Amino acid sequence: MSSVSRSTDVNCPRFRVRPPANWMNDPNGPFRWGGRYHLFYQHNPDAPVHANVHWGHASSPDLAHWDDHGIALRPTPDGPDEAGCWSGCVVDDGGVPTAVYSGIDHNHQGLSTICLAVAEDDDLRTWKQLPVPVVAGPPPGLDVTMFRDPFVFRHAGRRWALMGAGHADGTPSVLVYDCEDLYDWRFAGVLLDGRDAAAVRAFGSRSIGWECPQLWETPGGDRVLAVALWDGDPLSTAYLTGRLIQLQEGELRFAAGGAGGPLDLGRDFYAPSVLQDTESGRALLWGWSWESRPPEEAARAGWSGVLTAPRVMDTHEDGTLRVVPAPELELLRAAVPFTAAPGSHRPLPLAYDLLVTARSAATLSLLRAASGAELTVRLDPVSGTVTLDRTAWPRDRPDGSAPLVLPTTPGETLTVRILVDGSLLELFAGDRTTATERVYQRADDTAELAVSGTDVEVTGWELVPPNPA
Repeated sequence: MSSVSRSTDVNCPRFRVRPPANWMNDPNGPFRWGGRYHLFYQHNPDAPVHANVHWGHASSPDLAHWDDHGIALRPTPDGPDEAGCWSGCVVDDGGVPTAVYSGIDHNHQGLSTICLAVAEDDDLRTWKQLPVPVVAGPPPGLDVTMFRDPFVFRHAGRRWALMGAGHADGTPSVLVYDCEDLYDWRFAGVLLDGRDAAAVRAFGSRSIGWECPQLWETPGGDRVLAVALWDGDPLSTAYLTGRLIQLQEGELRFAAGGAGGPLDLGRDFYAPSVLQDTESGRALLWGWSWESRPPEEAARAGWSGVLTAPRVMDTHEDGTLRVVPAPELELLRAAVPFTAAPGSHRPLPLAYDLLVTARSAATLSLLRAASGAELTVRLDPVSGTVTLDRTAWPRDRPDGSAPLVLPTTPGETLTVRILVDGSLLELFAGDRTTATERVYQRADDTAELAVSGTDVEVTGWELVPPNPA
C-alpha cells in the first residue's frame, strides 16, 4: 500500500485512471464490452518503480467514474512473458475478448513475442494466458533490434496488426501483419519507416524506434497513425494523417496525406492508446503521464504515473487534429459552478475543470509560490496562442520547464479548457492543440485563481465525488 494516503496526498490524481498505489505506465487495450468501458494499463503492483510489469484493469460505465479491478495479466513463470506482460490491445475475437500483448523473457534483448490471453468471464476479471506466442519474434531479413506493442485494427474487411520497431541502422518503423486469424499471423510489410519524407516532417529524425503505434479512422474517413518516439528513452508522441494502400502482394502501406506533428505539446505525455468506439462512432484516446519529480519523492509517496482524461480525436478539413475532452467528463462537475471576474481572486480545489473564453489578451494564475511567483496561462486571441508558464515549478526531467506555447487559430475569440486533477494538468487550446504537464503543489504554495484582462469569462467546476481510495 501507499505510504501516503491518496486522500491526503494533494498531488495524487483522484479522478483519472490509476491503481490505488505503486507504479503504472502505458494504457493498454481500451475496449467496450458488456455496457462498460474497460481500460488496462502497465502496472507494478509491488513498488512505484518500472519493473515487474503486469496488466492492471479498470472499468467505467460512462468514461468519468472508474472502478479499479486489480490485476488482469501477470508474468508466467518460465513462459514467454516471464519478464513482463507489456503493451498491447484487446479485441473481440468472435465473441471472445482477447488480449494481444508483448511478452518478454529474461533474454529478450529488446525483442518481444506476441502473446494472447482470452477472457474467462464477462467482467474481464480473469484471463487465460496462452503458453505459446503467436509470433515468436520479428520477421527475418530486416535487422530489427526493437519489436513491441501490437495494435490490432480492421481494414478492407480484414484484421491487421501493427508493431512498433527499430532497426540496427537507426531507422524506426511500423511493421504490419495480417492477423485475420488471431492464431495465425502473416507478415505484411513495413507500413511506414523513418526514411519517408512526410514521417520525417511529422515525427522528426531523433528517434531510433517507434513505440505504441495506433491507427484510427475519423468520422470523415481520414486515417490517423500515432506513434511514441523513442531514442533509447521516451521522447514524445506524434501523428500523421493519410490513407492505407493494399498492394497486390498482400502487403499494406500508409500513404501520408500531409498533416502531422506532435500529438500532445506537453512534456509529460507518452504511449497513446486509442479505442475505435463503433457504438458511438468516436475515436477515444488516452495517454500515460509520467512523474516529472525526483524518483525518491515518488518512492516516498508510494505511487507513480496516471492516465490522462479520455480525448475525442477527429480531424479538421486541413487534416490537422481536432482534439477535445470527452463530453462525459462533464459528469464530474459539481452542480454549482464558480466564476471569476477580472481582478478577482478565489481559492481553487485540488481537482477542477475551467472553461475560459477571451476576446482580448488575458492571464489566469492558478498557483502562487511563497516567493510570489505564479503558475499562469496567458491567452492571446490576436496571435492565436496560449502560453503555460510554470517556470517556478521546475521539472526533474531533462527537457526543461520553460514556458510552453500552444498555437491555435487567430481570431476574435479564444476558448481554453483546463483540467486539473492533483498534479495532472491538461490544457486544451480550442480544439487544435493540447498539452499535458505535471505540476506538484508544495506545502507553502497557494492554489488560487486570479484573472486579469478586460474581456474574459471564466467558469469553473470542482470535480466531485472522488474515486474511492
